[in-house]
Amino acid sequence: MKIGILSYYFPPEPAFIPGSLAEELAARGHEVRVLTGFPDYPGGRVYPGWRQRWHHETHSERLTVRRVPRYPGGDGSSLAGRYAGYLSFAGSAALTGPRYLTGIDALYVYHLPATMFAAAGLLRLLRRVPTVLHVQDVWPDGVDLDRGLWRTRLDRTIRQIYDAARAVAVIAPSMREHVIAEGADPAKVRVVLNWTDERIFQPVRPSDAACRLVRRDDRCVVMHAGTIGPRQHLETAVRAAAAVNGKTDLVLVGSGPEEDRLRRLAAELSAANVRFEARRSPVEMPDLYAAADYQLVSLADRPVLRGAVPATLPAAFACAAPVVASAAGDTVDLVERARAGLSCPPGDWSTLADRFWLAATIPAGARREMGQRGRESYLRRMSMQAGVDQIQRLLYEVATGRAGPR
Repeated sequence: MKIGILSYYFPPEPAFIPGSLAEELAARGHEVRVLTGFPDYPGGRVYPGWRQRWHHETHSERLTVRRVPRYPGGDGSSLAGRYAGYLSFAGSAALTGPRYLTGIDALYVYHLPATMFAAAGLLRLLRRVPTVLHVQDVWPDGVDLDRGLWRTRLDRTIRQIYDAARAVAVIAPSMREHVIAEGADPAKVRVVLNWTDERIFQPVRPSDAACRLVRRDDRCVVMHAGTIGPRQHLETAVRAAAAVNGKTDLVLVGSGPEEDRLRRLAAELSAANVRFEARRSPVEMPDLYAAADYQLVSLADRPVLRGAVPATLPAAFACAAPVVASAAGDTVDLVERARAGLSCPPGDWSTLADRFWLAATIPAGARREMGQRGRESYLRRMSMQAGVDQIQRLLYEVATGRAGPR
């Protein structure tokens, strides 16, 4: 097939799903055309060595990437900056997309809030091009807006996109119910779990350097890797760790807007077992995963996050790392179904402290079995092959108007 891909983010930005999907579809023999912007995320500035211009295309076998200008508001520091980025990309995509995407059989939209306006404009202009919408996030949590004029316009635009799409893929079962409540036809909506970079995230033996960084002694180590922000609500984890000081260490690897506040909280609680380490590159993370005993997956107690599955979960599963999940909804369900770790409700530091204590008492052999069950679940349900197979099938179905082999 001739397949178009619309994505606000694309490599070299940290946008593994659309990047790996484009490469894999091209490797399977499809002609793939990507329409995206110039890379500026997460710093909010165009990457060094890149210059925004209208005619920028890169070509490899069966894969073409066209980049269009947009306002570099990728750091997310202000609502105005984010909207300037969204709307400028929408305008650029509307000007470039119809000619660039002429003749495609189907369009795949990597649907974050940032892509919404561009998707709405392009679908109106392309009209009859069948589309698969892959919903990654939802507006109520992604943007803080009152129920005013903007909210009304956003709701209307979301419904228009769902109506125009021939199929809607969502990243978790609970998100399916959310998009149906927003107006999507239930018959269109399928669950396609996100995968991770399997070239990087796989089981390894820990290096001495990773053990020195993560471990102090023989105490159990629970590690959280990634953003330290409001969504993760890691205050619960810091308070839980303080309650089991001397039994379990909590190591937070990463950075984010909540880091300074959590450092102060750990100091106030005299939680010497809580340590902060700087963000590391993805290629270093499997080594650190192996050096720790468990990976912490934490989400705030918000209804909209019950349908969210953080990228840290498939990464931990792929690395055969057992998990402690402080969350609700699909994240906990995936961990419990795989029997790949321990779980508790979000926002409950005393119950999480109990899980930290229990985690430390579980023998090493049983931990390895947890991790292996998580990896088996990943390979069966969340792998790149499983995900791309499902997206390819949806693209075939919308392009031909008939169901493909299941």
